[in-house]
Amino acid sequence: MKIETTLWDSAELLDSPEAVTAYLEAAFEDGDQALILHALGVAARAEAKFRQSSGDMEEILSEAIASNADPKLSTFLAALKALGMKVSVRAA
Repeated sequence: MKIETTLWDSAELLDSPEAVTAYLEAAFEDGDQALILHALGVAARAEAKFRQSSGDMEEILSEAIASNADPKLSTFLAALKALGMKVSVRAA
């Protein structure tokens, strides 16, 4: 018996800008670089739904989340800016 599967994209569950923000906050809380990069890609796909266009966001994030990528700080900040977010710091 053959089992049929479908691709699952967590971006489909992020249905508001607040949900995207919470998703990214959780990824940053974990602190794993690969998880953060993956979460940025998911956030970009979710944001593209809200904006009806992905524009420069896809290009910026494809560079940032390329396999084995170690993005520059400038790339990371550009990705966050494209998502309408900014970095803040607080004591651990």
